[in-house]
Amino acid sequence: MMAYLVSLRAIVLREALRFVHQRSRFLAALVRPLVWLVVFAAGFRAALGLSIIPPYQTYITYEIYIVPGLCGMIQLFNGLQSSLSLVYDQEMGSMRLLLTSRLPRWWLLFSKLLAGTVVSILQVYVFLAVAAVFGITMPPLGYFYVFPALILSGLMLGSLGLLISSTIKQLENFAGVMNFVIFPMFFLSTALYPLWKMAESSPLLRDICAFNPFTHAVELIRFSLYESPNLEALIWVILSFAVFMGASLIGYDPARGMTLKKPR
Repeated sequence: MMAYLVSLRAIVLREALRFVHQRSRFLAALVRPLVWLVVFAAGFRAALGLSIIPPYQTYITYEIYIVPGLCGMIQLFNGLQSSLSLVYDQEMGSMRLLLTSRLPRWWLLFSKLLAGTVVSILQVYVFLAVAAVFGITMPPLGYFYVFPALILSGLMLGSLGLLISSTIKQLENFAGVMNFVIFPMFFLSTALYPLWKMAESSPLLRDICAFNPFTHAVELIRFSLYESPNLEALIWVILSFAVFMGASLIGYDPARGMTLKKPR
């Protein structure tokens, strides 16, 4: 048991130190949602005709509505960036060295996943603090209720990045795959507009948004910030995490998965 905890501490500390030393990564993760919040919120609000939104027994401004979606954006980008570091580690050989230790492979991958989630939660709370400076605040208890939601959504989105990293062998291929995953997931979700607004445009797009795992991660964060439970979103996030994590374990299994080298 002690070996498990030591390995978890070492992996989390390594990821935290890497994040601290990469200040541009932190600034990029913070500036991106702030640009959407401060600059684009007015444009989207005017274009969509959404000055106020009545989704959950209360009227809220559009700026407040998109804050949970931007929190999800931070975790989505962080999950994919963490997978980028895995691809780099595979090329350098450090990932292979890590996976050959005596500890179970699932624990080592989960430790990497948890480390990335811790970093993403730190980024989210810094973003919420900056948003509060601009006068965009949530219910006080919402900042506490959202913590477990951020853990679950971070694990789910991080496991998606873990799955992607198991299919990519070269860093050059990662940028295209990252854009192919991030932007459809983000825009085809409830991060920027409610589901009923999407249904007005196209029932098909509404159905796609409803089946998008990122939609349920955003809704889990949103309801938690509003101090309300969302059982459906919770179930979807847990199931998505289980599927992504299971596929990642298969992908990183050299005997069966996608990391297996084909014979020449």
